[in-house]
Amino acid sequence: MRRAVFPFTAVIGQRELKNAIIWNIVNPAIGGLLVSGEKGTAKSTLVRGAAEIACGMDIIEVPLGVTEDRLIGAADCACAIRHGVRRPEKGLLGQADGNILYIDEVNLLGDHITSAILQTAGNRVNIVEREGISLTQSSSFILIGSMNPEEGPLRGHFLDRFGLFVEAAGCRDVTARTAIIEERLKYEEDPLLYARQFADETALLREKISAARKALSLVTITENTIRLAAALAEEAGAEGHRGEIALIETSRAIAALDARKTVNIEDLREAAKFALPHRSTAPSPHRDAEEAPPDNNKQEKPEDTSPNEPHDEREAEESRQERGPQKKNDNDTADVNSADSPVQNGEECGPPADDDIEEAGEPFVIRAWEFPDSAAKKTGGGSGRRERVISEDSRGRYIKYRIPRGGKTSDIAFDATVRAAAPFQPRRRQSGAKTFIVIEKEDLRVKVREKRSCGCIIFVVDASASMGANRRMREVKAAIISLLSLSYQKRDRIGMIAFRKESAEIILGVTSSVELAQKRLRDLPTGGKTPLAKGLDLAYEVVMGLKKREPELTPEIVLVSDGRASGKKRGQLTPFDEALLAAERIGNQGIHIVVIDTENDFIKFHLCDRLNEKLHGTVIGMDELKAEGIIETIGRAAAGR
Repeated sequence: MRRAVFPFTAVIGQRELKNAIIWNIVNPAIGGLLVSGEKGTAKSTLVRGAAEIACGMDIIEVPLGVTEDRLIGAADCACAIRHGVRRPEKGLLGQADGNILYIDEVNLLGDHITSAILQTAGNRVNIVEREGISLTQSSSFILIGSMNPEEGPLRGHFLDRFGLFVEAAGCRDVTARTAIIEERLKYEEDPLLYARQFADETALLREKISAARKALSLVTITENTIRLAAALAEEAGAEGHRGEIALIETSRAIAALDARKTVNIEDLREAAKFALPHRSTAPSPHRDAEEAPPDNNKQEKPEDTSPNEPHDEREAEESRQERGPQKKNDNDTADVNSADSPVQNGEECGPPADDDIEEAGEPFVIRAWEFPDSAAKKTGGGSGRRERVISEDSRGRYIKYRIPRGGKTSDIAFDATVRAAAPFQPRRRQSGAKTFIVIEKEDLRVKVREKRSCGCIIFVVDASASMGANRRMREVKAAIISLLSLSYQKRDRIGMIAFRKESAEIILGVTSSVELAQKRLRDLPTGGKTPLAKGLDLAYEVVMGLKKREPELTPEIVLVSDGRASGKKRGQLTPFDEALLAAERIGNQGIHIVVIDTENDFIKFHLCDRLNEKLHGTVIGMDELKAEGIIETIGRAAAGR
């Protein structure tokens, strides 16, 4: 006997989610609903419970492991075997016509499956072109997806295809939480009895929705209403025009539920809370000024100063701390900058010797970052969620089939093989075959499997004293911690190198432990000179070692530095010259690299740009250390290689 679903009207709280579901049932033209929220917030419960109020609609669920055949439709094997006739069998998209199509954990669904669903939802037709079948089916449904943001975000162009967006938050009130537990326990004791207790309330809501569906066509939209909707979308910075359409259609549903024939301003404002936020691209308010105006002392440079004297009192004090009581000689002063600039040929003044641990700033939300070369890879390194790759062995999820390309045939797709052989069974049985199904070599089909691979990111962090100036390291740590949070979602492997004083060291070997990486980063001190060349050399060795041990990986370097280099000269080479040589070696190997330029002085020397001429990577400034900047830039740079 079928288990009764938890009643829609019995769910405590989640008023916004309930309203969004009801509006879509009243007016399917809204374009569906995406629900994002932590686990255990009744997302799936409410969607499944909506079947009782959906005026005859069924809930068609799409499993995460669905194949294209099951989704789109294929040949009816039973009919083909019995009669030798190719007759289509409806897939989930065909069954969804006039119903609600529900995808739980939609952010984990394969891209090709998600694209097929959204294309069908937009066109309202399902096109079947496979196995000798060509037909077009009506497929108009209400699309509802749910997701846990901890499992990673949904791609932006997929996100826009959902009419409304709701964040389902858990209840924090003890009294309400207690009531939720009590109601759930009552339901588990006797689901049918519990459902009957809410039958009247459910029937009243169903009747209200049915009346609103009938009255929807009578709701009028004035020109002023359309103009206001466009103004609200523009104010929210909504991309495209799906937002305005969803806004107007939602407003019509609200008015119909209130038994009104016109849409008012309050309807639009209520609808805007659900139709616009996930489409908003409005930038955060700009600072009053990009940088504070410099002191007059920093703007003016003395014309005649000793070449070994630092350019201001602060650097003079730092230089004295670094040198201590030791006697100066010609070699010691070779890398000290002249007075007319804080940096000369990429060399910086001597920093203080004492270490300092800068606290990390506030992390921020990171948009999706597609790891490079995903389309070109055949197999992935280990298991993860960074990218979907086609597997060459029998591991991974079966997504489709193909005809064998010769040689030994393994990992047979039995469903596709039977369907290919089915139309020929009447003729083959007449030839005296003793088996129920006769399969010949040309019928064989093999599975195409997909799995997710993990990325590998090597962070190379400048931990010299210059990074402690102007709270640079605080901002840098916040950005890296945010990247590490995304790496946790994608199951990436991470390594970290720091360079300071006289050397570079691996502070974290390649690992999947993001917690350990965050701890090492937070505890990372700053101080001493900047051996940039040694940091780059060590990163090169780590990456080349990884590529040798695991050829399927494409490790990426993220260098965090202001581009300055300091230390003793080696012959005619300055420390910055050595860094350029190290950068050239990385660039010649085609290693993917992104340089985060932390230079934020009033006078900029663009040393990272000079480094990047050898690295052939991408440079990102400190003002771009946000989701809209660093992640998208990294993705574009890597994809262009």
